Amino acid sequence: MCGIVTAISTSDIVPVLLEGLRKLEYRGYDSAGLAVVADGRLRRVRSAGRVADLAALAAREGASARVGIAHTRWATHGVPSERNAHPHVSGGLAVVHNGIIENFEAIKSALENRGYVFESDTDTEAIAHLIHSKLAAGADLFDAVRQATVELTGAYAIGVLSEADPARAVVARSGAPLLLGVGEGGMYAASDTAALLQVTRNVVYLEDGDVAELCVGGYRIVRADGSPVERPVHLSSLSADAVELGQFRHYMQKEIFEQPQALAQTLEIIAGGGSVTPQLFGARAPEVLDGVRRVLVLACGTSYHAGLVARYWLESVAKLPCTVEIASEYRYRDSVPDPDTLVVVISQSGETADTLAALKHALAQGMQRTLAICNVPESAIVREASLRFITRAGPEIGVASTKAFTTQLAALALLTLTLAKLGGRLPAEDEAHHLQNLRHLPVAVQKVLELEPAIERWAQRFAGKQHALFLGRGSHWPIAMEGALKLKEISYIHAEAYAAGELKHGPLALVDKNMPVIAVAPANRLLEKLKSNLQEVRARGGELYVFADAGSEIAESEGVHILQLPEHYGMLSPVLHVVPLQLLSYHAALVKGTDVDKPRNLAKSVTVE
Repeated sequence: MCGIVTAISTSDIVPVLLEGLRKLEYRGYDSAGLAVVADGRLRRVRSAGRVADLAALAAREGASARVGIAHTRWATHGVPSERNAHPHVSGGLAVVHNGIIENFEAIKSALENRGYVFESDTDTEAIAHLIHSKLAAGADLFDAVRQATVELTGAYAIGVLSEADPARAVVARSGAPLLLGVGEGGMYAASDTAALLQVTRNVVYLEDGDVAELCVGGYRIVRADGSPVERPVHLSSLSADAVELGQFRHYMQKEIFEQPQALAQTLEIIAGGGSVTPQLFGARAPEVLDGVRRVLVLACGTSYHAGLVARYWLESVAKLPCTVEIASEYRYRDSVPDPDTLVVVISQSGETADTLAALKHALAQGMQRTLAICNVPESAIVREASLRFITRAGPEIGVASTKAFTTQLAALALLTLTLAKLGGRLPAEDEAHHLQNLRHLPVAVQKVLELEPAIERWAQRFAGKQHALFLGRGSHWPIAMEGALKLKEISYIHAEAYAAGELKHGPLALVDKNMPVIAVAPANRLLEKLKSNLQEVRARGGELYVFADAGSEIAESEGVHILQLPEHYGMLSPVLHVVPLQLLSYHAALVKGTDVDKPRNLAKSVTVE
């Protein structure tokens, strides 16, 4: 959600700011803006449209400078508009901000009493005026920002510049991601490494409570109390090519087709081994996992669906009770803590505010056995957890998650096998079989991707539909949920998912010739039950689209369309079955002409509650 780019250099930084914003568009936004100091004067350009509109405005105004800040806004306080777009100013000072300031109304009231006039509906403007008040009291820019952060309650990442001090920019973070880029002849800051690859791969990850001053020749970091602190410089493993579209039309399509590679990279950890070991999850894993009696999974959205699949695996293979909770709900109810529970938090970005807060709540309740499954090594959730498993999916730009989901499932499969083995419930021959299937998984997914032309033809039928029903049973019910979520996210077709056995308990009332029903039909022990559910749909005139395994013996007929996957894949079948659902949603969105990579009202990295 939102995106920040800050730059100070010996050369013009406006192209750097704009290109950085383009790389952050995937996070979701509804307006964009930038501010620079040029010829001793603060200049601001804002647009209620896309970054391309902002770039056009900046070009018309001839914006050029050696220090500046830029922002893409996802509306929280105040409607999407140029008036509410960042940067916000106070005197000759400008601020961009990600996050939510929970006490902004109290700050605003106090500042209004001192004569400050507010021109927007945002909480961010209160930060600008607050910092200005510190400057007016005699602080320099760096100390003014530091002093202001002490008074802020909530989540923030901010970038600040002042026309009175054009030789520096100041940034700070607490609860929202922000990192520095150390370049030759310049210093940079951004919400995401992708925005900085154009100028440097040397990055510094700021911690909560850090305030950093950026100058052309270097940087310094202090804590909120003013004490200096050192943060290591990391060489990012990402390359500029990794965030380019290449031959694909959209990032979502690119990332769907990157899944074989992403799975291979994630599972490389077992490529040469003949067994699973706790060390797959970190050096402390033997002591943390020893004696685990149950598992609690905390996640949101697509990651929550991955957890739901894992519950079936953990209970059937590892024989451990498993509870999966939506992170945004978990910390607001009275739960019963158990120190022998392994708390697994799942997040693509590692900065998901609700999931991070849920993890901290579990820790506060005394549940110290924690594992983060995440795609970003230096993220907040990874740093907070005892153990970590880093999925090696690479950058995921499309808002609708695809390769992050399947690599999360791969990680959860490894966790299931590890816990089963620790509990003495994984015979050697079963372990070898599961490992063989995991190693073959990238090839199996590649075969599924070859079904794209047939799925594209199916998608043509969905363009005019308003509603869709997804059905699944067992571990494929969460896959049906994920398919429905994808269709909603990018095509705006209303979709719901149900366990197929629930049809006659309500959803069957919705079924008619205008309601397409998509069924996930693996060749497992529940197949015959599912076939009966499908007959219930046909009896009401519903049109069926069935993703079946080879050997499922479901025949095509009028109103029954079958697409057979190349092979049945046992425990890992959910990984294969989600891929055609991703493709179906993608091609349905193409037919409808929606913005596939940046669906309306949604953000990639949800860093506010």
